[in-house]
Amino acid sequence: MDPIKEAFSKIKEDIILLKNEIFNLKDQINEIQTTQTHISSQIDQQTDTQTHNQTHMPNSPPYEQSSIGNRGVPTDRQTDQPTHQQTDNSSHNLSKDPISEFAKANEILNSLDELKRDIRFKFKGLTPQEMLVFSTLYSLEEQNIEQITYRTLAEQLQLSESSIRDYINKLTKKGVPIEKIRQNNKTILLKVSKDLKNVATLDTICQLREL
Repeated sequence: MDPIKEAFSKIKEDIILLKNEIFNLKDQINEIQTTQTHISSQIDQQTDTQTHNQTHMPNSPPYEQSSIGNRGVPTDRQTDQPTHQQTDNSSHNLSKDPISEFAKANEILNSLDELKRDIRFKFKGLTPQEMLVFSTLYSLEEQNIEQITYRTLAEQLQLSESSIRDYINKLTKKGVPIEKIRQNNKTILLKVSKDLKNVATLDTICQLREL
């Protein structure tokens, strides 16, 4: 098996695994949020029950404990303070639960960063002319041009076909995944590997190269 194809095949498998882990993390975070909402709802119900019982205590006039200086304003406000304290403490405890999940997400992002570094290192080693040939090939594919040959690139860059062949050979030797597909045993079609295109767009590659 071609080492380049094998390498990008492994990269593709790693990306699929990373995506699955991200989806699992999202599901776990959603479960945590659902649990937090359920607990908050129970706290609210308990608070309403306590407030209702204290307000309707038997043989207790509703405004008998009003302050002298402010008639009609109840002096007993102990119901609000415990409620807020209890709610704040519950939220504080629940906020600690997703930490491990975000740590896992951070590990996944670090893996993606390593992949970007590999791409950057590979394309950083290209000469400006080699990068121009590669970016032209990538751009033509983005324009949905199906049959891209040496002549197609030569006409675009105003170079000879032999020069384009040399550049393509240099690119593949440097590990850039360019596929050569022979059609009718004569014409060779050029394509950028789908594995690389799934990992990074041309803009991303150019940005990584400039870092």
